[in-house]
Amino acid sequence: MASTRQANSGFASRLATSKESVRPTLISDRVYELLRQAIVEGDLAPNDRVVESEIARRLGVSQAPVREAVKQLAREGLLVHVPRRGNFVVEISTQDAEYARQVREPLERLAAGLAAERITDDQLRELEDLVEQMHQAVAINDVGRFRDVDIAFHTQVSQIAGNPFLTRMWEVLEPSLRALRAIADPLFEGDWHAMADEHGRLVALLRDGDHAKAAEAFADHAAGRSPVPDRRARKGRTSPR
Repeated sequence: MASTRQANSGFASRLATSKESVRPTLISDRVYELLRQAIVEGDLAPNDRVVESEIARRLGVSQAPVREAVKQLAREGLLVHVPRRGNFVVEISTQDAEYARQVREPLERLAAGLAAERITDDQLRELEDLVEQMHQAVAINDVGRFRDVDIAFHTQVSQIAGNPFLTRMWEVLEPSLRALRAIADPLFEGDWHAMADEHGRLVALLRDGDHAKAAEAFADHAAGRSPVPDRRARKGRTSPR
């Protein structure tokens, strides 16, 4: 209970400091970004109620853009609407994480195998840039940013695969992966720099062009079978919290 109060306090503080920055941009988009960040970073905890009128009052905006933002978050699986009670931050169980992995593993296997056969030098550089962005996110302790880039990495591989049906299936799964917080491993609490390095290894396998090895490695990654060594003792790096 105390941790929930602390999270809510952090969310109220985020609203107060964001009040002025909301106005100059498209309001619904800015409110969406604000709420999504609060959920990903834990200022809004699982099962916390999201009250549109309260958010609008604190931000000094009408309820309409807040309502649009809440609808978008519900479509992405980050909020759930309970009739006559309101909108709540989703709570993801260990079983939910396992269900997502069961679906994700064959998609990742297929995407990597196809991508390894057709990936270009430009696409490889784009993936390498995403890996570097992961390291940059860890350096500033921005786990929300890390997770966004992580999702972008795997989404891009699914697009490189060149199968439109695969891309559509990934788009269906992606909101649930966002709700699971960390796409690489929803329960990962180790060295995030090492997790970024793991993505670098996946890029190297795509570059080698061995579709069987790439497919197996991506499947293992999706299933949480890839060992991620702890680099903190060797390089003095820390994980975002």
